[in-house]
Parts: sequence; C-alpha cells; structure tokens
Amino acid sequence: MILKRRILFPWIASALVMYGLSFLWHGLALNDLRDLKIPIGLYVILSATVYLILGLGVTLAMHQAIQHAWIGIRQGFPGKGFLLGAALGFVVYLIALIFGMSFTDRKVMHMVVDALWQMVEQGVGGLVVSLGIIYDLHQNFLENERAK
Repeated sequence: MILKRRILFPWIASALVMYGLSFLWHGLALNDLRDLKIPIGLYVILSATVYLILGLGVTLAMHQAIQHAWIGIRQGFPGKGFLLGAALGFVVYLIALIFGMSFTDRKVMHMVVDALWQMVEQGVGGLVVSLGIIYDLHQNFLENERAK
C-alpha cells in the first residue's frame, strides 16, 4: 500500500493532469489536433504513453531530489515541485525541438510559447507529484498515530 501511495498515485495523477492539460491546450485552445498527420486514435495512444513516461520521470526525479536533499519538504515543497517539473518540461521541449515534433512552425514567438507551455504543463505535473507526496506523508503519519 505504501508503494502505491509513494509512486503509483503521484505518477498516475501527474500523468492524467498533464495529459488533460495537453488536450486542453492543443485540442481546444490551439486546435492543433485537427491538423494531425496521423490518425487521432494513434495520437491519443502515443501521447498517453508519453505522458505516462513523463509522469514517472517527474515522480522519480522528485523522489531522488528528496532523497539526496536537493529539495526539502519543510518549506515551499509544492513550489519546488513545480520548479522541478518546469525544469524537466524545458528539457522535454528541447528534445521535441531537436526531433522536430512541434506542432508549430519555427518562428521565434511560437518556439517561446511552446517552451513556456511545456514548462507550465510539466510544472503542474511536478506540483501534483509534490501534493501526492504530501498526501503520502500525511497518511503515513496517521497510520503511525493509530498504531500507538
């Protein structure tokens, strides 16, 4: 049960939130999904896989940062989670840029907006992971209090 709370819950929650944000951004705000060159079903499956990988990456990075004391959980932990996610989002954007997987053309304004959006999206994913870790710590505390 503890492993589910520590890894599985923050991972799946962050993946779902980032996937939902991506759909809102690309599907509703920008209408990018209508210009897809692949079938929509394939896009949905591939993007779901990517967001599961991103969610796991953010979750594992957060746990590593806590374990190595790069991030403390006593002050501003959700904000630090957001910043860690944003940093990872920038790396994801750079990878997408290098492989040419962006929805937009190569204009500087579009590149800046894409980079910022990716940072916000993965930042929210990091925030969700940090909230999941806080939930796990709270549940762990309650279980220890009941055991006394």
